[in-house]
Amino acid sequence: MENSHNIYLISDSTGETLDRIFLALKAQFEKFDYKINQFSFTRTENQINKILENAAKNKNSIVLYTIVNSKLAKFLTEESSKKKIPCFGVLGDLILNFSKLLNQKASHEPSGQHVMNKEYYDRIEAIQFTMNHDDGNNTIDIENSDIVLLGVSRTSKTPTSIYLANRSYKTSNIPLVNEKSIPEKLKKKTFKPCVIGLTTEPSRLFDVRKNRLNSLREGNNIEYANIDKIKKELESSKKLFKKNNWPIIDVTRKSVEETAASIIKIYEIKNKKNV
Repeated sequence: MENSHNIYLISDSTGETLDRIFLALKAQFEKFDYKINQFSFTRTENQINKILENAAKNKNSIVLYTIVNSKLAKFLTEESSKKKIPCFGVLGDLILNFSKLLNQKASHEPSGQHVMNKEYYDRIEAIQFTMNHDDGNNTIDIENSDIVLLGVSRTSKTPTSIYLANRSYKTSNIPLVNEKSIPEKLKKKTFKPCVIGLTTEPSRLFDVRKNRLNSLREGNNIEYANIDKIKKELESSKKLFKKNNWPIIDVTRKSVEETAASIIKIYEIKNKKNV
């Protein structure tokens, strides 16, 4: 298309940070046609030259980069300028300003966020714990969780749990069939983990379940995607959450990231009260 842009995401590491930043950026613009060109582990001037040669051949090219080596970053911006390609560093000014505020030099090491330190091992431990406690498994040691998510089928419990695990929160999730689905230890006032109920609008859950059945080719399971049954399930779950004073989050119009952010906030508030 005439107004389509070629976006060049250039990173000296995996490119994960840059990818997420661009996703947040593009969400701000309704009419934004683009093609992504991703380049990870870019650490030499020769690599940059090849990328810019390609970018110069295309119309409406834009470069976004996360390169912590200041010399290489400068080379990229200068060469982009020569070719009249808009070029924006995502971390450069931020690192410089933090360096001044903290009164210390930045390491300028690529992949610094992937160093195998305590934070790294805590995250791996949380991921392993969460995978082992998915969908109501291993509730015998559920008290070792940081967060416990409850909700009827298809209320985004598993993807939210995995996202939280990547933020180093040990998360268990339990599908809610009826009150007997919940381990008794969760109902005790002495239970320390943060318990949160997830709910959604009936119409949204109906669509999700119907699509789920179609993908699995299980059209005979009428009850699972019955709108009246879904309404009763959701109503019963809400009553159960309120009965036990568990916070409730409606995930209908929330992304997994937004749901997780709300959960983390509740978790932090609960922990402050317990300090």
